[in-house]
Amino acid sequence: MDLFIPTLESVAILLGIGLIGFYVIKKKILPGKVLDVLSPLALEIALPSLIFARIVTTFTLEDYPDWWQLPLWWAFFTSISLCLTLLFMFVSEKSTRREFALSLFYQNAIFFPLAILVGMFPEDPSYLVYLFFFTILYPPLFFSTYSFFFKPKEKISINLRRIVHPVLLATIIAVIIASLGFGLSEDNVVVRIFSLLGGMTIPLLFIILGGNIYTDFKAKGQLKLFEVTKFVIIKNVAYPLIFLVILLVLKDFIAYHIALILIIQAAVPPVTAVPIATQRAGGNRVIVNQFIVGSFLASLITIPIMISLFSLYFVM
Repeated sequence: MDLFIPTLESVAILLGIGLIGFYVIKKKILPGKVLDVLSPLALEIALPSLIFARIVTTFTLEDYPDWWQLPLWWAFFTSISLCLTLLFMFVSEKSTRREFALSLFYQNAIFFPLAILVGMFPEDPSYLVYLFFFTILYPPLFFSTYSFFFKPKEKISINLRRIVHPVLLATIIAVIIASLGFGLSEDNVVVRIFSLLGGMTIPLLFIILGGNIYTDFKAKGQLKLFEVTKFVIIKNVAYPLIFLVILLVLKDFIAYHIALILIIQAAVPPVTAVPIATQRAGGNRVIVNQFIVGSFLASLITIPIMISLFSLYFVM
């Protein structure tokens, strides 16, 4: 199956929505402060609603017998990613090394893969269910560990509300309901409510992303082109190629859907919350934002290429 075109289209759509968000804030169609209101709406309402609706209407123990393996593969991926981060962070100059490492380690685990998988398999919701199981522990990891990359000026307390995230709760509740045999149809009134709310997840998230990029770039400071170039080569090219080699070694032991999610995770840009986390920990938010923009723009080409390379060796 040639996945280059659907992947290219998916990434182009994401960047296009991001540009709309950039334009909306730049032209002051909406005030920049509205992003602070929209972010909780996207992350704590829309995304959990999408997850709940997908799982509760799709998941059964018979159809997803290996669902429990996904968090274990996430732990495997995260361990390898940490090793690569500790290795490649020394490519960066000393003044930006911590920001470089932070941006390498925390990939855009949910939003980019979500849109890519929808574009690849518009009629097959199973891949989204696999993605949700794979990333169930990602938000707790991010919110509880990002400060370790810095020596913060002030003590950062761990917010349990951020760790026990609505995404985690929505996944657990939906799995319990479906596992007990109470799986609901898509025509159910409750499911339709959550489906409609979940439908705004991707557009809302990337409008917010585009708006945040404009807000950050108003005070962009000195452009460190060489550092950004190094970051893009490592994050967008080296990471997925290394993981592709690892997947080829494990080819006889790994299912196609798991391998596909792993290569997508390796190929996507950093998570959009990295600049906020960097600022909170006392780091250089400006350079982190440059890393993200460079990686996002390069991903229009690099992600489809990496998925195409993957499809040469792995057949659905």
